[in-house]
Parts: sequence; C-alpha cells; structure tokens
Amino acid sequence: MLKDERRRGEMAHKFEVGGELGPIVDRNEYEQRIEALPPEEKELAHQSARFADICRYFADKKMDIPRQVLDLIEGLSRSPVRDRIRILTDASQRLMEYLNDVGEDPQIRQ
Repeated sequence: MLKDERRRGEMAHKFEVGGELGPIVDRNEYEQRIEALPPEEKELAHQSARFADICRYFADKKMDIPRQVLDLIEGLSRSPVRDRIRILTDASQRLMEYLNDVGEDPQIRQ
C-alpha cells in the first residue's frame, strides 16, 4: 500500500508547475516545446491555443459559445490529429464570425 501511495505522489508531482506535464509559465519554454513538436502536432497546438484564446474572450465577456460550435467540437479528442486541426480551425472561424455578427469589440478580430 505504501508503494502505491508513493507512486501516486510521484505522478501528482508531474502535473505541478515545473513538473514534466505541469503548466508552462515561461513563454520561452512554451515556444521551445512547441517548436520541438512534429509539424502536424505543432499545427494542432497552434490551433488549440487560438481556439482557447477565443473561448477565454467569450468567458471574459460572459458570452455563451454558440451551440453550433459546441456541436462541432463534440468528440474532438477522439478524432485523428488532422481532423482535430480542421475542426478547431473551423470552430475558431465560426466564433470570430459570430463576434462580427453580434458586433462585439473589433480588437479581437484577426
């Protein structure tokens, strides 16, 4: 039992700041990790970050994500990488168009 507890503690440490799988707080470290990825995974990381930034904007403005976008990303984690890139790109585009249609702050537009 002690061995299992120690192993769980070691696994939990991996997810802490500075751990192998923990959050990256240094922008340079983040960029280095992204650049080290294979091309397809690098593109997925960029599209994921773009989508997350747009979703954060919606959260900050207390806006709901449109149902059509939620439906689009449903099951994303089970899709092949190439499909994830396409889905996230499309979802981000739809969110930007939605912001344009509702007349939100033009600073978010790209």
